[in-house]
Amino acid sequence: MASSEPRLSPPVREEFERSPRAVGEIGEISRSLSWWQRIKDITLVRRLFILALLAGLWQGYTIWVHNPLLFPTFTATIDAWWQALVHGPLLLRAWNSISTLLMGYALGVAIATVLTTLAVLTRFGADFLGTLTAMFSPLPAIALLPLALLWFGLGKGSIIFVLIHAVLWAVALNMLSGFVSVSETLRMAGKNYGLTGWRYVTKLLMPAAFPSILSGLKIGWMFAWRTEIAAELVFGATSSSGGIGWYIFENRNELETAAVFAGLLTVIVIGLLVEGIVFRTIEVHTVRKWGMQR
Repeated sequence: MASSEPRLSPPVREEFERSPRAVGEIGEISRSLSWWQRIKDITLVRRLFILALLAGLWQGYTIWVHNPLLFPTFTATIDAWWQALVHGPLLLRAWNSISTLLMGYALGVAIATVLTTLAVLTRFGADFLGTLTAMFSPLPAIALLPLALLWFGLGKGSIIFVLIHAVLWAVALNMLSGFVSVSETLRMAGKNYGLTGWRYVTKLLMPAAFPSILSGLKIGWMFAWRTEIAAELVFGATSSSGGIGWYIFENRNELETAAVFAGLLTVIVIGLLVEGIVFRTIEVHTVRKWGMQR
């Protein structure tokens, strides 16, 4: 039986044509950045701006205080720094400090690597490292200077000893933390490939834990650099001409405050160069390249 309800036909719509609108009316898909935005995206430029701002504040404050014996102006410090670099002993003193620092830093990192490797491979190594870390990590490196003088005498040996102490525990703790945080799945995959002993540590644990290792290397560097300058301030010479710390101490005795600030500025500049060039380059070619860090 046919339905008595009327059949509905689809509505007829009028045809129309739209003309394309201008690009500016619907928004740009991509556009080039302005020169100001490009400059703001450069990390070096932003950091140089911060340094220039600090230098301006320094200059303004010292002009207001007007006491060059206590606080020299920024321009006077830069002049003293340049004179000490070109005509004075500051360049040689800086090299003496850096060469001593590199020896102590390298030995500290090497010992930390051995102890941490033993800690992840054996239970006794883990207990040994944990006990030593709990004992010596809270001990300031500069507190060992009297013993260092008795054991190694006045010279590089004493400073290298305290540098090893400053570097060792910071690097070992961060390295061990990185090793422990490696996922169990990755560990099992390495063991399935037959990695054991040193090969297991160097080919699997170290690459996987490298962000923590790099953080430990940075912290160890900072501790070592501070300890180096403090040790030289206490007993001075690391060779016949001494280091930056001894340069600061000598000029303090002669009330050459601008030269003292020049020595401190050298310490800061070296720290910035190591952080911005050495560690930055390592970071870009490792953890950033591997996608382990943004």
